Amino acid sequence: MLIIKNVYYFYLNGFKNMRLGKTLWKIIIIKLLVLLIFINLFIDNKSLKSEYKTYEEKVDFVYKNLIKEN
Repeated sequence: MLIIKNVYYFYLNGFKNMRLGKTLWKIIIIKLLVLLIFINLFIDNKSLKSEYKTYEEKVDFVYKNLIKEN
């Protein structure tokens, strides 16, 4: 238990004393949030959610489009 406590305090003190690191972590978190919002708004396929009501209908649609020959 003492080892876990020492490791915790090691990282806690390290993050407290950062200057540039805090700014970089803020930038990373903001970029992740923007990417997740972008993916959710523009890439998420909502047509399957509204057109097909049951799970079986969705599976059937995807299966037919996967095996469709060009």
